[in-house]
Amino acid sequence: MASLAHSLAEVLRQFGPAYLATHALSTPQAKAWRGIVACRTAALGGQQLSCDTCGHSHWQYHSCRNRHCPQCGMRAKDAWLQGRLAEVLPVPYAHLVFTLPHSLNGLYGAHPRWLIDTLFTCTAQTLSGFAANPQWMGATGGTPAFSLVLHTWTQDLRLHIHVHAVMACGVLDQDGQWNVPTRKPDFLFPVQALSKAFRGKFLAALARARDKGDIEHDPQGDASAWKQRLHQLYKHDWVVYAKTPLGGPAQVLEYLSRYTHRTAISNERIRAITTEAVVFTVRAKTQGAKRLERLDGAEFVRRFLLHVLPSGIKRIRHYGVLASACKGVKLSAARTALQMPQSNPQAIESAQGFMARVARMDVSLCPCCKVGHMQVTAVLQGQARLPAPAHAVAQQSRGPP
Repeated sequence: MASLAHSLAEVLRQFGPAYLATHALSTPQAKAWRGIVACRTAALGGQQLSCDTCGHSHWQYHSCRNRHCPQCGMRAKDAWLQGRLAEVLPVPYAHLVFTLPHSLNGLYGAHPRWLIDTLFTCTAQTLSGFAANPQWMGATGGTPAFSLVLHTWTQDLRLHIHVHAVMACGVLDQDGQWNVPTRKPDFLFPVQALSKAFRGKFLAALARARDKGDIEHDPQGDASAWKQRLHQLYKHDWVVYAKTPLGGPAQVLEYLSRYTHRTAISNERIRAITTEAVVFTVRAKTQGAKRLERLDGAEFVRRFLLHVLPSGIKRIRHYGVLASACKGVKLSAARTALQMPQSNPQAIESAQGFMARVARMDVSLCPCCKVGHMQVTAVLQGQARLPAPAHAVAQQSRGPP
């Protein structure tokens, strides 16, 4: 009854024809689809590796490296964390979540790039504005240190657009000193005040975009629908959620890694693929518990594709002390103010170097005898152009040549 391969790629292979018969793909969706289906298969090429001791041999196929592929996120996440290691300050960190109301989901479908960029901008302006207020930080015009990570999904793959913020508790003031929050060292701002400020900034940006014609394809753009949605947006409180402050650098990095390179669904959550449906795990209401969710195959594909981002959109963005334009100067000043030793650039491994080292470690030791070393004995060239999703199921080769 269930498929042998419980993976997102297998879902697309099995239910792709039914979905594509009635739906068109955007260019980013088609690119993600091709990559996920071809990932670590003969279609992308690879090498045959043989042990120099026991003779064991296997093929290692290339990864698609698409950010929506559940097979490609772990190594990229590890490299990203390696690069962030020297940027964590010895202060408490807080985790906040800024969520857009679901009444904006239609606008996201028509103008995803505008909505994502505006969400990042309004969230950053809200946090930076509160951080610069002496009421909260004891300093006027202080510079905060925070990162934002975009997510668009719920556990059952519905559209739920929000950003996670991981923020240092404190600011770098204009004199180069580190100022701690005025209420408590591990408390940032009241969420009710953040919610109102966030809503105000976003709705102001929405009105400006309409006046300028930046969202002309808004499905609720006519006067009546616009007024009705605006009433809903003002009526309901916008959710800003703050979790318990995080601990030291190790805990901050571990926590942030849960969000940085996560895809909408991992292969581990897919428990069964039947002839009609996909069965996967979701969080239950009981703390720490899980339950099984069953979706029609074509509906599962539709929901997953909701979360394929437009090309060029950055899911992870850094602000204040961590902003790329001034990080070299301000991060160094923050470290000095907190009496931290300055980082040694030679001691911090680059992401590219880390990736290369891990890749070598992955294949060097024979998985069979644990003594010999694997050597490349044959090379397979990948396809010059991957087939379109509509033809990928029939043409996809998954075994060795």
